[in-house]
Amino acid sequence: MVNLKIDGRDVEIAKGATILAAAEKVGIKIPTLCFLKKISPTGACRICVVEIEGADKPMTACNTPAVDGMVVTTWTEKLHKIRQQVMQLLLVNHPLDCPVCDAGGECDLQDSCYGLDVATQRFEGEDLSHEEINHWPLIQQIPSRCILCEKCVKVCHELIGASALAVHNPGEAAYIDTVDGKPLDCEFCGNCVAVCPTGTLNSKPFKFKARPWALRKVPTVCTFCPSHCQIDINVQNNEIYRITSDDEGTTNNGNLCIGGYFGYGYINHAERLTQPLIDQQPVSWDEVFTRLVETIDSLRRTDGPQAFAGLGSPHLSNEESYLFQKLFRVAIGSNNIDSEARFGAMRSLKATESVLGLRGASNLISAIGKAEAVLVFGADPTAEAPAVDWQVQNACRRNDAKLIVAGMRKVKLNKFANVSLTCKPGTELELANGISRLLYERNLLDSDYLNQYLENPDELKGHLEAIDLNAVCAATGVERQQLEEAVEMLGAAKTVAIIFGAEITRSARGYEKSIAISDLAILCGALRGGDAGGLFPLDEKGNIQGMLDMGVCPEYLPGYQPYAESRERFGKAWKAELPEGGLDALGILEGIEAGKIKFLYLAATNPLSFPNANRWRKALEKVDFLVVQDILPTEVTKLAKVVLAGASYAEKGGSVTSLDHRVRSLEKAISTPGESREDWEIFAGLYARLQKQAVSISRSEILAEVSSLSSLYGGICFAGEERNRPCFKQPYRPAAKGLKYQSPKVEEVETGLQLVSGKSIYHFGTTSTWSAGPCEVEAEGVIRVSPADAANAGVVDGGRAKLTSRQGSITGPVKIDENLPAGLVFAPYHFAELGIQSLLTDGSNRIGIELAKG
Repeated sequence: MVNLKIDGRDVEIAKGATILAAAEKVGIKIPTLCFLKKISPTGACRICVVEIEGADKPMTACNTPAVDGMVVTTWTEKLHKIRQQVMQLLLVNHPLDCPVCDAGGECDLQDSCYGLDVATQRFEGEDLSHEEINHWPLIQQIPSRCILCEKCVKVCHELIGASALAVHNPGEAAYIDTVDGKPLDCEFCGNCVAVCPTGTLNSKPFKFKARPWALRKVPTVCTFCPSHCQIDINVQNNEIYRITSDDEGTTNNGNLCIGGYFGYGYINHAERLTQPLIDQQPVSWDEVFTRLVETIDSLRRTDGPQAFAGLGSPHLSNEESYLFQKLFRVAIGSNNIDSEARFGAMRSLKATESVLGLRGASNLISAIGKAEAVLVFGADPTAEAPAVDWQVQNACRRNDAKLIVAGMRKVKLNKFANVSLTCKPGTELELANGISRLLYERNLLDSDYLNQYLENPDELKGHLEAIDLNAVCAATGVERQQLEEAVEMLGAAKTVAIIFGAEITRSARGYEKSIAISDLAILCGALRGGDAGGLFPLDEKGNIQGMLDMGVCPEYLPGYQPYAESRERFGKAWKAELPEGGLDALGILEGIEAGKIKFLYLAATNPLSFPNANRWRKALEKVDFLVVQDILPTEVTKLAKVVLAGASYAEKGGSVTSLDHRVRSLEKAISTPGESREDWEIFAGLYARLQKQAVSISRSEILAEVSSLSSLYGGICFAGEERNRPCFKQPYRPAAKGLKYQSPKVEEVETGLQLVSGKSIYHFGTTSTWSAGPCEVEAEGVIRVSPADAANAGVVDGGRAKLTSRQGSITGPVKIDENLPAGLVFAPYHFAELGIQSLLTDGSNRIGIELAKG
């Protein structure tokens, strides 16, 4: 600690802290313009100059370290004149276009002028401003307004890791542009626009649409991915104009991705579903509920409750998912309920539960940034959960952690990795086993921890001693030296974070691979607890954790209580006899094909985005009575007998649960369009008519009911002014002898040219394809091919290619991608027009293909 005086006040602060931080600690405000707390100081504007006793000139407070015994003065007439002069110099050629500038009303430059009483201009000079830069998607740059604070450059480089922006032509004609004049590495996250203190960087979708002071800000949560960044929806006249986020008081530190910042367009889309439909014709809610009740009653009499099935969605709130499963189990009498989690998140959840007694992440996302070593395994956090990407960078770029990135293809984080373990497609299990074997062989295990928490050390020893490292290297294609380097880094670290994602969980053997990674988490100490490290399974969908917590699957009731064992207890609480058994998603699909499932309810989900999409399409065409609850017209709504117009996240209240188990409150920012309704209103309305009794749709009452039946959400707080403050479920702590090592079986994998279907960094599910912002950056699905495979097939960049699997063929545009290894083709699943999911088999994200010119 150091002690100093600022304006006569004693201050004690940590060594290395700046004068600005010391002043802030005791409530002394020093004016700033280029300073931004979440990035390194630049000292560019000189507004924050202070006098230091013994120094021969004023010093910038933002980047001058506080020193023991220092005496600082923050305001004198001399300092005031210096600050005024600096402001005048910044304004020499600044355009007087404040009336039409989008920053008007929230411009730091305006505020600084006012605060420093700069009302006249003493200087003039030649205007050397660069011309406007308008060719970037989504973002406009007006160099004449720029004060070269470099906040945009530093946020892009230090926090996002894109490093897309740079200062060009240093000197009096300097300006900021993308590194090479083209936004090739830009992620279009909008953070550069958000931190710009002037109107230099502008959001094109927001430009000239509204004045900031006329907008009403509604604090809520972005549900595009499971990070659940805290945002403000900016609203006027029941329309969303933009999304913002504050640096202070948010877990995302004000940072957003393209989905959070530019992805809201689908909510305002002209084609939104606005009223219920029967046979594609508009009807009233009374009519549609009457038709549903009549159909359900009739089918129950003729075919029994097993003729009904429902698929839920991570787009729904916790309360809505709870009501959906209760609607089916109590009011309809069927436990045939599931979701797309069956093909991803459910595999990792069952694996971590089996090995670790853990359902989801073991720690907060922020713990990743504090770990001494990070292993990213079969995941692309930039795409799947951007806030996890930022924390990985926080660990390895700010805190000197070691980063190992393992997987079948290179992702953005590879450029920061100390070791990259690029394995052959499908060999992730072998790679995880190889890492575990080396940790054991080199005695890099925490024996005391294992003795306390591991139930079956003999199985661990037997399994690991049987692993042949030479065979592992041959199978995976990873060199032993690389493997050894990675293991030394993991073994030397006191705290380790392991992150695994879609390439693991959505693969055909996702459960077994997740078992192997859970075993690895035991061995490298990722589960020791504390505020650093942990195990983090990723699934890209927004409220996947909350949906599973609420029991939207046939094997669990709310709180992961086994269905068969807890059926009677829940039945008593709900005053109903709950059905026996229950089908999962594939069982439902087979039931439709066999003619046994005759009524299918799709609640905010689209099975045509599932693997083997053509099989699902035929099933949807066959089922007798299809109900689709959604917000936008799709291929699926066109097949429906009944369409129920639901609500987006911005049009409802409720709660959602992030990947690290923070429970946050959704706040209703706008009303649903037309006669559409919030999804929980629809479930409650149908439940009430089937049961002939009212059902509460109060958030607090539903969560109270959940808490009374399960301890999982006990103590959740959503009251008064703190409704948007995140609450927490019970934290994970392994029980003594509560970890059970398992030995997943290695099987042969498909070889030859492989297609892997995955997520783009610019899109989120299929919903974002209805938003103009993401579509301006990526308008269609593109097939990414390695240079070697492209040359062999004779396909060229910008041309078209034909992909053929044993399931069928598709054609699409081609992008040559040097980050892909030979033998692997990648394509995003978001675009119905590309139809990549039709090439896959049930429950798998990868398949052997032939590649040819399109």
